[in-house]
Amino acid sequence: MRREELVDLNAFLTVAEEQSFTRAAAKLGTSQSALSHTVRRLETRLGVRLLTRTTRSVVPTEAGERLLGTLRPALDTIGAQLASLSELREKPAGTIRITTGEHAANTVLWPVLETLLSDYPDIHVELSLDSGLTDIVTERFDAGVRLGEALAKDMIATRIGPDLRMAVAGSPAYFKTRPVPAAPQDLAAHQCINLRLLSSGGLYAWELEKDGREVRVRAEGQLAFNNIAMIVRAATAGFGLCFVMENQIADHLADGRLVRVLEDWCPPFPGYHLYYPSRRQPSAAFALLVEALRYRA
Repeated sequence: MRREELVDLNAFLTVAEEQSFTRAAAKLGTSQSALSHTVRRLETRLGVRLLTRTTRSVVPTEAGERLLGTLRPALDTIGAQLASLSELREKPAGTIRITTGEHAANTVLWPVLETLLSDYPDIHVELSLDSGLTDIVTERFDAGVRLGEALAKDMIATRIGPDLRMAVAGSPAYFKTRPVPAAPQDLAAHQCINLRLLSSGGLYAWELEKDGREVRVRAEGQLAFNNIAMIVRAATAGFGLCFVMENQIADHLADGRLVRVLEDWCPPFPGYHLYYPSRRQPSAAFALLVEALRYRA
């Protein structure tokens, strides 16, 4: 492939990702007219239109989408190979982008990063907090962190945390006027504080299990939040029962602000894993991070 062809393909990819000739030209350090000429030259050479241009946006055509599907993995591989050259430096360096949930970021990632980044100042880490299942390839992340039971099959996964447990709990004041639930069906008579899922917009169904029997409870109550801290705060104030990670309320359980119930319906489940595409050629910085995060029981 000639150098000119690589330039044209990179120009097309940048315009498609930015969905704007103006933003793409600024990113590439060229003029909008020169960039438009480059893309037209590529379209002429291929004999198909790659981009649909309107007054408000620029979007790929069907042919453009097919080309993007080929270009992105190829350029990601090239980028990873270039990043791996950092192994030749005295110290690992580079930027690592990770998508993760807030709980994993606080309990697993940050305790490791706090030490690692102090020792390796040339490594830069960007954490994107998102409770949804982000496509790390499409969104150009180096890796993602999710629970072991939610991992895609075509990913390399490294365990980075212990097993986790959920916990149902309420305040002592709440239980003064209500009986302690002995089974999931008893929750129908209780005020339950719900979690609104940012990814789907629905309410999280409480997932309980005992002796191989799984029960999903559609909890009812006055309150719903899309933030765990607010759920815990409301439960502590006596507004109902919460259903959260055990370690999110460990201090509240220890000092008696919350009382745990249905503990036998909350078995352990696989903890957090770092996952990334199997074709990824890890840089020295990425390999170092993976090893630092690796869970050792």
